[in-house]
Amino acid sequence: MVHQPPAGARDLLPLDVAQKQWIENRLQQVYHRCGYHRIITSTIERLDTLMAGGAINRSTVLQLQAGTEEESLGLRPELTASIARTAVTRMAGVSYPQRLYYNANIFRRAQKGSYSGQQEFYQAGVELIGGGGLLADGEILLLLAECLFELGLSGWHLVLGEAGLTRSLLAPFPGKLQEKVRRAIAHLDRVTLENLPLSDELKERALLLLDLRGKPADVLQKVASLQLEPTGEEALNNLKSLIELLEQGLPNLTKQTKLSANITLDLSLIQTFDYYTGIVFEVVGETDTRKQILGQGGRYDQLLTLYHPQGNSVPGIGFCLNIEELHQVLLPTGQLPQETPTSEWLVVAQTSSDFPAAFAYAHSLRQSKNLVKVELDLGGRSPEEIREYARLRCIPKIAWVKESGSPTLETL
Repeated sequence: MVHQPPAGARDLLPLDVAQKQWIENRLQQVYHRCGYHRIITSTIERLDTLMAGGAINRSTVLQLQAGTEEESLGLRPELTASIARTAVTRMAGVSYPQRLYYNANIFRRAQKGSYSGQQEFYQAGVELIGGGGLLADGEILLLLAECLFELGLSGWHLVLGEAGLTRSLLAPFPGKLQEKVRRAIAHLDRVTLENLPLSDELKERALLLLDLRGKPADVLQKVASLQLEPTGEEALNNLKSLIELLEQGLPNLTKQTKLSANITLDLSLIQTFDYYTGIVFEVVGETDTRKQILGQGGRYDQLLTLYHPQGNSVPGIGFCLNIEELHQVLLPTGQLPQETPTSEWLVVAQTSSDFPAAFAYAHSLRQSKNLVKVELDLGGRSPEEIREYARLRCIPKIAWVKESGSPTLETL
């Protein structure tokens, strides 16, 4: 019998890991520079934690057999809910804002029609807990852009929406049809919108919402012509202020590019997670063959209330980056490691009585101030076989050790 990983799972070999770590290390450098601290939450969560706020579709959760009938458990399909729970329970009493980042695997049940059937994924991202308002929104978007520039990515753009404004734009639709309109817009389904039992005025409004995407100035001009309720007007003004900040208040991230030049404003952008209350966004990258969503995020000012023991309101905003998609986009650029890191030394005991001396010499090399990778030959090979092994593994130096006398050093 040939043993394979279960459906939807995969193994990461050493080169895969080296390339994955290359991405994660560069993201971590940006997080550290901006004052974010790593958090590690439980891989297993209660289902009611994952489902709070309409964040997760139950069908996507890989459920576990719980130890008791009262408790239903699942593997986390994303990190925001887990971090929100932790922030208002385990971190109660801390000063705000809290800047947290994560680097973790998540699990989602493969849906029908899924091409790969993959069920385990890797994400890296941040959560800014207790930070509300314009500056927090600007910080997160700038941090996201810095991450992408740190990775040397080009050809990406940020699709920016505003959940509160979009909800306001949907308010005039009848309650029974509002969800259908919302879903049709979320799936860019023009046919469904045209066939809903709406008045001519509402149908025209629905089709306008479907097409509210493009350059920020153009979209904002269209929205300004629509009648909005007070909350919608406030959301619109906040969005205008954010766009102005990105256009004027932030420095050039490269010599050629401002963050604002990479933004597409899209008020039809409706995330599948219902807990978003303010800005929502996606990062879209392009390869020669297709576009890929590299990450997503947004503001969730009501989510932490659901977990807080006293129901206190704590604002939050964050984003996640999808490591697999980043890997696919970066692979053709040649930036990722093309081979696993090699050892600098191969230490060889020339006889069995020289084993202690070989161990001691290898240990002395490893104690260097600079990180030195040292392998110990395990015996049973001729000198020529040892040299051939070193050449195949690109090990440049061999130390031939005898119990008596200094080792003989050889450079290949």
